[in-house]
Amino acid sequence: MIGLLLTMTGYYFFPEPKLPDDTKVDKMVVMKSKRQLQAYSNGQLIKTYTISLGRNPTGNKEFEGDKRTPEGLYSINGKNPNSGYYKNLGISYPNNDDIERTKKTGKSTGGDIKIHGLKNGMGFIGKFQRWFDWTAGCLALTDNDLDELYNHTAIGTPIEIKP
Repeated sequence: MIGLLLTMTGYYFFPEPKLPDDTKVDKMVVMKSKRQLQAYSNGQLIKTYTISLGRNPTGNKEFEGDKRTPEGLYSINGKNPNSGYYKNLGISYPNNDDIERTKKTGKSTGGDIKIHGLKNGMGFIGKFQRWFDWTAGCLALTDNDLDELYNHTAIGTPIEIKP
């Protein structure tokens, strides 16, 4: 029991490498099946973040409320420092393909897909949030990881979300 407690404490507090201050993230690739967000600068992979997804993570988002994270080509279309989930980067979902696909179902595509941190007041959960898919379809990072990505990413940065 003490070994488990020490392991979990080490995991929680173990520092992760930080991006240099002058780094500019100019592309992101999300690999849903691996729960990874890869950040690129000048064509080079500079950091891989562990993410949580929507509670129904397998498959492409089909309609509002399905708890799936979308797949496709998007861009960062907003930055909100006052989110209910720490802060966030907006993703330009839905794109034209999403709209056309969802139109066939007669349901709403939804929107407001974000890369966000933990719900305000829950930041103490830290890295343990990575162990579960818990969002309504967004991509979640620890608050520290989100700070870093937020500070190094401009509006308009492309993001590709893969299965």
